[in-house]
Amino acid sequence: MFSSYDGLCTIGELAEHTGVSVKTVRFYSDRGLLPEASRSAGGHRRYAPEAVERLRMIRSLRGLDLAVPEVRRILDEQDEQSGRSDGAGEGGALEEAVAGRLRSLGSELAALRWREAALRLVQESPPAERPDRLRLVGAVAAPPSTASLARFWRAWLPPRMPARSVTAFLEAAVPDLPDAPRPDQVLAFARLHAYVTRPCGGGGGGGSCQPRAHGAAGARASAVLYAGLAEAYDLAGGELRREAEPCPGEALDGFVDAYASTYGAPDTAAFRRVLAGRLAADPRIDRYWELTAEVISAPGGRPEPTPGSAHDWLLASLDAQLGAMDGMNVREGRGSVAPSPGTGVRDGARAVSSR
Repeated sequence: MFSSYDGLCTIGELAEHTGVSVKTVRFYSDRGLLPEASRSAGGHRRYAPEAVERLRMIRSLRGLDLAVPEVRRILDEQDEQSGRSDGAGEGGALEEAVAGRLRSLGSELAALRWREAALRLVQESPPAERPDRLRLVGAVAAPPSTASLARFWRAWLPPRMPARSVTAFLEAAVPDLPDAPRPDQVLAFARLHAYVTRPCGGGGGGGSCQPRAHGAAGARASAVLYAGLAEAYDLAGGELRREAEPCPGEALDGFVDAYASTYGAPDTAAFRRVLAGRLAADPRIDRYWELTAEVISAPGGRPEPTPGSAHDWLLASLDAQLGAMDGMNVREGRGSVAPSPGTGVRDGARAVSSR
């Protein structure tokens, strides 16, 4: 291949054969990726014929934007495998490097898509609204992190809840963000981030945003409650997707049972009445769920169900059931059903609402 008597080539000849600069060859040689076969009497680098293919491999790997340390691991593995016949472990370093680069590219592309949607949001906004929207989207990284939402809920949940229960709750309460968002989704998430970073979620009024059940149930009892509510919310979510009107049924029964079993109260008409009153009086964080629905819903369609909208559907179902009971009692001349002072139902219905 080379014209020299010993079959070796100079750094200039190697550069010419591979179409790179002498500086590039020297760079890879100095980093140990391209071993020299020898040095001339004058101290010039000389390379064996196989250096051509090795340099081409290096260029291909670098063309995939793999870092120099990754290229070194791949070449070292190839050198190791060249002396083996069984091929054991062949290609592991390359597969790992490619997989890692794909993950990195995924994050980079997601960041670019979020930035593009944010720019379109600003571009399409009326001039009077641009300063406020710039402030909102400027406070959110690209791609955004849901860490602020998780922190909000960790502060909201009862202290010392089992880690598994907290994780399960966060999976339901913290939305998955779209990889390719629309401008309106970027705005909704920016508002959601601003909402959860204000004191008590921006609820206003200066009062606590935590349901009173946090003071009535221990950490493990609350974990049981949330597990039961999660099942009820799933059922209610199916009803919402079917556009069903609030009504009694399996979802409502599971919803009430979650509270009754947690507090050791019987599921009676009296309990349901007190429960409805307690839930209606609890602090609300509706804005969180409205913005969450905007983030996860498809354009032009019905909002995707959230734990908050499922909770409201179940509470409306409970109210509808109690209203039907009152109507029946009036028709039969019995009056409304009310809990008696000594039943302990009122304490049992100090329930939690995840609205």
